[in-house]
Formats: sequence, C-alpha cells, structure tokens
Amino acid sequence: EVQLQASGGGSVQAGGSLRLSCAASGFTFDNYVIAWFRQAPGKEKEAVSQISISDGKTYHRNSVKGRFTVSNDNARNTVYLQMNNLRPEDTAVYYCAAALGNGGYDMWGQGTQVTVSS
Repeated sequence: EVQLQASGGGSVQAGGSLRLSCAASGFTFDNYVIAWFRQAPGKEKEAVSQISISDGKTYHRNSVKGRFTVSNDNARNTVYLQMNNLRPEDTAVYYCAAALGNGGYDMWGQGTQVTVSS
C-alpha cells in the first residue's frame, strides 16, 4: 500500500522543540517533492516547508525561517521537520504531502497535532 505516515507531534512550551517525521511506504521519495503543511483551527491550510529529494532544494515560509529545518534520510525513506524555538502561533495540525516532479500534492499523510503553550 502506498502511503505517508506522519508522526512526532506533541505539546511543548514556547521555545521548545519537536521533530516531525514523514515516512513513505510502498514507494520511494526519489523524484518527489515532500512538503509539510499545517492547519490551525479556523484557518486555511498553509505550506510550511518543502524539500526536493532529487536536488535537496528546500523552502520555508518566512515565519519559520531560521527556526524550522526540513531534511531527508533516503535510507529510511523519511523526511523530517525539525522545529526549534516554537511559538504559540505554530500550534496546528501538521501534514506531510508528496508531489511527483512538478505535479500537485496528491498524496497526503494523516495529520499530527503540534500544540505550543505560552
């Protein structure tokens, strides 16, 4: 079965850290762009970070630059989102998604809740 499995969410205080994992099964990441999205209550889903597996290029939205790092481990077929210096406004359900080449994100993992208290 082809799927993405997101994990690693939790509850931390402001300034804390969490590392989210997105593991693929049934396929390999080689030619994919893997992205992290988040959705806070009452807000639209927004893209947070992404990594192009083929060339390692990354993107982070401005509000997380310098705090979040996206990386991949090809041996484990897993993408990570290291989140440091978390803020209450980072509270959301985080999802990972996969896009093949320049295609749309048509494969999604289940969400993992991140809660940051002040």
